[in-house]
Amino acid sequence: MTVDLNADAGESYGAFAYGHDQEIFPLVTSANLACGFHGGSPGRILEAVRLAKAHGVAVGAHPGFPDLVGFGRREMALSPEEVYADVLYQIGALYAFLRTEGLPLHHVKPHGALYLKACKDRKTARAIASAVKAFDPGLPLVVLPKTVYEEEAREAGLRVVLEAFPERAYLKSGQLAPRFMPGSWITDPKEAARRAVRMVLEGKVEALDGGEVEVRADTLCIHGDNPNAPEVARAVRKALEAQGVEVRAF
Repeated sequence: MTVDLNADAGESYGAFAYGHDQEIFPLVTSANLACGFHGGSPGRILEAVRLAKAHGVAVGAHPGFPDLVGFGRREMALSPEEVYADVLYQIGALYAFLRTEGLPLHHVKPHGALYLKACKDRKTARAIASAVKAFDPGLPLVVLPKTVYEEEAREAGLRVVLEAFPERAYLKSGQLAPRFMPGSWITDPKEAARRAVRMVLEGKVEALDGGEVEVRADTLCIHGDNPNAPEVARAVRKALEAQGVEVRAF
C-alpha cells in the first residue's frame, strides 16, 4: 500500500517568512506551492522550487483567490470566467519557474477558500477543472472526495487524486470542520498520526459532530501554516511507515 504526503508550502511573500518549508520538505513527498495570489512572490516561489528540487519533492500548483490580506481564506464572489483565468494564470506562473529548474509540474491543488468553494459550488469546480484541462489534460487534480468538485474533475476527464486531512477535523457530512469551530485543528502530532493510519488502512475517521466519516486517500495533507507542521509531518510519516505503508508521490 502506498500514499502520498503533501504540504501546502511556498507561501512566504517578499520579506515576510511564512510556514516551515525548510523543516517540512525533507518529510513530505509532494508540495503545493503558492503562485502569488494568496501567498508567494517571484523570489519566494523560486526559493521553494529549488528547495523542492534539492529534496526530490514533487511540485504542484496551489492557486488561490487573489487575497493576500486574507491569505486566500475568505470566499470571493468571482465569476466562473474569472476563476478560470485566475487558475490558468497561476499555473503558468509556477510552471515558468519549474521549467527553468528542469522540473515537471506534478499536479494542481487549489488553496483555502477556493478549494472549499469548489467542493460546494459546481460552477467554481467546473472552472477550475476546465483551466487545468486547458493547460494540460494529463495533469492530476487534487480533490476532496464525495463533492461536486470531484464530480466535475471526473467529468472533465482529469486524473483525480483524492485527499484527506489528518490534522483537520471532519464533520459527519464529510466536509472539513470550519476553522472557527473548537477542535477543528488537530495539533497533537500523535493524534494526527493515529488518524492518518486509520484513514489509509481503514478508510475512516471520527467526526467532530459525532459518528464516523468514510474517507478515501491517495494523498494526505499537512498544512504548512500549522504551528507544529514539521512535528506533525514527522509523526504521520513515521506511523505510516511503521504499518508498512510506503510514502511516495502519487
